[in-house]
Amino acid sequence: QVQLVESGGRLVQPGGSLRLSCAASGRTKYAYSKAWFRQIPGGERELVAAKSERGDKTVYGDSVKGRFRISRENANNMVYLQMNDVQAEATALFFCAAASVNSVHTAVLDPAQYQYWGQGTQVTVST
Repeated sequence: QVQLVESGGRLVQPGGSLRLSCAASGRTKYAYSKAWFRQIPGGERELVAAKSERGDKTVYGDSVKGRFRISRENANNMVYLQMNDVQAEATALFFCAAASVNSVHTAVLDPAQYQYWGQGTQVTVST
C-alpha cells in the first residue's frame, strides 16, 4: 500500500502561482509513475501531468502545457506541481496518484491504471 497526502491548495487570483505538494508513505521502494489529476464536480478526473519514476518521461495535459510543471524528489517521496499563470478553469480538486510500473521510464496517463490516490486538495481561482 502507498498513502498519498496532498497539500498546497488554496484560493489564488487569476494569473497567480501556487505549488501543490504530495507526500508518499508506505511501500515507496518500488517504481511508480506519479501524476496529478484534477476533477470538477460532476466531471471525470483529467490528467494534469505525469512523470516516470526515473523522471525522464513527462506528459502534460494540453490545457496546462507551458504553465504547469511536475517534479519529483524520490529520495523524499515527494511530488510537486508548480502552477503558474493559473486561470479560472484551473478551479478543481487536485489529486496526486501513483501507479505501479514495470519500467522506470513509464509515465502512465490513464487514471484507471492508478492504484493509489490522495484525498485531494482544492484549488480555487477567483478574484
